[in-house]
Amino acid sequence: MKGGGTVASKKKVFLSFDKRQKIGGFLFTLPFLIGFVLFFLYPFIQAVIISFNELVLTSTTFELQWQGLENYGYALQIHPDFSRVFTEVLVKLAVELPLIIGFSFFAATILNQEFKGRAVARMLFFLPVILGSGVVMKLEVTDYSLMMLQHLQESSSMFQGDALRSLFEAARFPAGMVDFVLDAVQSLPTVIRASGVQILIFLAGLQSVPREVYEAADVEGATGWEQFWLITFPMLSPLILTNVIYTIVDSFTAMNNELVLLIRETMLRGAGYGVSMAMAMLYFLVIGVILFIVFSVLSRRIFYHV
Repeated sequence: MKGGGTVASKKKVFLSFDKRQKIGGFLFTLPFLIGFVLFFLYPFIQAVIISFNELVLTSTTFELQWQGLENYGYALQIHPDFSRVFTEVLVKLAVELPLIIGFSFFAATILNQEFKGRAVARMLFFLPVILGSGVVMKLEVTDYSLMMLQHLQESSSMFQGDALRSLFEAARFPAGMVDFVLDAVQSLPTVIRASGVQILIFLAGLQSVPREVYEAADVEGATGWEQFWLITFPMLSPLILTNVIYTIVDSFTAMNNELVLLIRETMLRGAGYGVSMAMAMLYFLVIGVILFIVFSVLSRRIFYHV
């Protein structure tokens, strides 16, 4: 009895591979869950409550006066700039999103090739991410020399779109195509700056594609163009979805986003905390809807290599 009990107590608890994977995944996501509950969930609930009230500051604390949907009505119908800026932000994203994804994919494909100075080239492509950080961007905002350069570019006919528009119209391009090309040219610096992380993700995906697949395609006589569309593009389709989601969130939450600046300005110097929180909730709702639609549409066309 005692001997059997001793042997039984020394037996190790066996966990299947599937259970160990689940436990490992939970431990990896635990820091995010803790941060989400402590630093996001409570402020978010408080913001929702304030959006239906008017926050009045007193000498010692603050009071909430119930407003119902009046703050939302004010944001959508009375505020002079919210609807316009909101529309401009959505249009800007629709123009820049395909440009960022296309440029990131193209740059990652080039950087994946073997050539001298590849490490330096990769560093230069990632440099816009550093320049887009909060501290550096704030320095750029207060950099008067940069402001003068931007003013010269705007005032110079070389950088104006009138000449390009006249050229495209003379060639009888459709008006919609002309507007898209002009917007793309004007947003090119922003596209390059916003593509650093996406380039790294695509580059990691390109390097993870098994070389045996390309070797088999060469044996079968597939051209480089066929290998790209039949091997490279399908294998990277999950990363395309990842980069699209990341780009949308990054664009909507950037510190130089016009709508984010408008919401902050409304909170500090405008209609108050209640209206600004209503704007933020509308913004959050639209972002969620866009992400849901994009994920639902793209996830059906994703190829997962097993």
